[in-house]
Amino acid sequence: MIFYDPSCSVNSIAHAKVWFEFDSFEKKVKEKTLYSREEVKKLKEKFWTSFGQFMSLVPGEEGTKINWINYKTGIKHLYFRMEAEGKSARIGIEVSHPDEGIRALMYEQLLAYKAILHAELDEEWIWEDVHQDMYGKEIARVSLSMGGEASIFNQSDWPTLISFFKPRIIALDRFWSTAKYGFEIFK
Repeated sequence: MIFYDPSCSVNSIAHAKVWFEFDSFEKKVKEKTLYSREEVKKLKEKFWTSFGQFMSLVPGEEGTKINWINYKTGIKHLYFRMEAEGKSARIGIEVSHPDEGIRALMYEQLLAYKAILHAELDEEWIWEDVHQDMYGKEIARVSLSMGGEASIFNQSDWPTLISFFKPRIIALDRFWSTAKYGFEIFK
């Protein structure tokens, strides 16, 4: 909304422009929900708790109870990760050994299982022998991202996120039930 006051001593065009820009900004703020740091933390906790409860009924490949959110591979510095940030989600295998040579050997071992992994997943994932994580640390990873389709901050999108994560983490568990023996040297 633009207000015009001919008696105003300020340049009327500049005055109108400021009001127009303020009105546009106000509309953008109203359209977009802004969350505090605490609200973001609580929403993420609520999503991962809900996902964990949903998955608690699903046994692992070997019939054991699995903590799907914090999956234990049994190999130090080798992790199955699920992440959801804003409107993107990613699942993957990360090798974060601090020794570059050992990290490269672990990644090569993963490469040896590439065909088995892709057969279990029934899709191709992205392979990165060197990737910098959000903290600037070098890792190796194999991952798949889902971008722009669902937001962790919108509870009505949670079924989409769960549908992305669930079959893939279960497939990673099936893969790991076979592949883990090839990684025992890294224990």
